[in-house]
Amino acid sequence: MPINMPEEARISIRYRHLPADFKMPQMERAESHYTLGYILSGDRHIITPYEQYDAHSGDVTVMPPMLYHRTFPLSTKPYINYLIKISPSLADDFCREIDENIWKTVFEQKHFHFDPDTQTLLTMLLQDMLSIYEKKSPHGDLLLKGALYRLILLIHERNLSTGRQAFHSTLSESVMEAMYYIEQHYEEDIRLRDAASAIGFSDGHFSRLFSSQVGISFSQYLINTRLRHAKELLINTTLPVSEIAIKCGFNNSDYLSACFRKYESTTPTSFRRSALSKES
Repeated sequence: MPINMPEEARISIRYRHLPADFKMPQMERAESHYTLGYILSGDRHIITPYEQYDAHSGDVTVMPPMLYHRTFPLSTKPYINYLIKISPSLADDFCREIDENIWKTVFEQKHFHFDPDTQTLLTMLLQDMLSIYEKKSPHGDLLLKGALYRLILLIHERNLSTGRQAFHSTLSESVMEAMYYIEQHYEEDIRLRDAASAIGFSDGHFSRLFSSQVGISFSQYLINTRLRHAKELLINTTLPVSEIAIKCGFNNSDYLSACFRKYESTTPTSFRRSALSKES
């Protein structure tokens, strides 16, 4: 479980430098605080019982109290972020003094992307907040409160649309464990029976349960997972398509290309070229 804030604390902020392969060992939830993270480096896949999404450098992710979630690495970049914990009493202040609907909207959306200028503003603001927090000055709490208000308003006003995949129904703990199994073994030649066995279910029961909750079949979810990791490698590495195919469990480049054409309406090479041209 994540470490909760001391009862007397209203806000905390940390700068974290974690290895690229950092992953949460289990589903976790914060019981007594809101969480806000800003990614400086790294690529993460996040699963909650209700949806899943990818977050990258320059993105903000938030979690309300009591929401189970789990994150996984998507690339070999080190995972560097600012992590803010916010007490419910400070959240209540914002709702009373600024706007309750803004707070609710931010913590319901959970994931935000921004243009480069806004990313610069976010980085500067978070650097200031960390400096204030570490100095522990007599007026630090008041300064941090004002900075947090600015941060929430900036996120609300300047965010760009992001893609989140909602599940068909709330995921059970067993299905989320199966998703974790897939994330751990997508490079291998895994089958539905392997995931079912990992969580102690029969093949048939697991297949029905997975499809009913996630909204797609196990095999389709596995392909989607492999494609997601293949995209990250195409964008973030210079590995040849043939090697990426093997690393992501497609066995050969022809199968990877066929899946790209079917589900992305393009080829791996064209996808890489398009993604790199947008960055330049």
